[in-house]
Amino acid sequence: MLLDDGQLEERVGRIEMLLGEIEAFEDPVARARTAEMVQTLLELYGEGLGRIMESVADLGSRELKDALLEDELVSHLLLLHGLHPVDVESRVLGALDEVRPYLESHGGNVQFLGIEGDVARVRLEGSCDGCPSSTMTLELAIEEAIQKAAPELGGVEAEGVAEPPQQATIVAGPTLSRKRKKQPEQNGASSWTVVDGLALSGGEMLAREVSGEPVLFLRLAGDLYAYRDACPGCGASLERGELRVADLTCAGCGRRYDARRAGRSLDTSPLHLEPVPLLAGDDGLVKVASPGAVG
Repeated sequence: MLLDDGQLEERVGRIEMLLGEIEAFEDPVARARTAEMVQTLLELYGEGLGRIMESVADLGSRELKDALLEDELVSHLLLLHGLHPVDVESRVLGALDEVRPYLESHGGNVQFLGIEGDVARVRLEGSCDGCPSSTMTLELAIEEAIQKAAPELGGVEAEGVAEPPQQATIVAGPTLSRKRKKQPEQNGASSWTVVDGLALSGGEMLAREVSGEPVLFLRLAGDLYAYRDACPGCGASLERGELRVADLTCAGCGRRYDARRAGRSLDTSPLHLEPVPLLAGDDGLVKVASPGAVG
């Protein structure tokens, strides 16, 4: 029986814990022999994967090859053993294509500038260029997608990023660089949360609690949007407001926001809604960045 994603994550966590215990062995001989055994097993399985990929290539089964690469576990194992047939630039471009609909839905875009060393360089364009949510968008959408597609890269640098708050654990300046490895969150959980039951028709909205905080989901035509469910002017829930086409009016204070353009004010006010990064897959799976991770 195949493992589901939760079981796979549990196995990965177990492996990381065991490796940590091995490194803590006081006996250097036991530590070295155990590490050698693990390395030998990796090489053995890597050889087996290499032979499988050679057979797939020789038989010319494009469908089988695509199916293997679309499997996240298999793809990561191929990357681990240096067997992935798709070059890193192509994988980064594919990752950016995945998040581009989200950026475009907020009036922005992302351009791939290239790879320097082990760092992918991108440029945020449109309304994302220099806006307060640019850092959040990069950290929780673009970086997430690139890390998943090309985990061998050490980081992402982006132009057009607004200077983050002082308490943020990222580097402020004309570009944003992340450390080679992200520090795990305090609770050990992923910053992305799967949200079920969002069967919204065009023009409908629904507030749901995500990681203990209210998030407002809206569907405009065929696009899904997510914002913190709180009016920046009065703090009232936006779910009780009125949505006309893309204009969202707060029931508490009457302020109006453009839900299609990153929640910008329609009343010549500097206030704007707080977007929550959202990824909607072709399989109907919806993931949003946990609000607590983007605050």
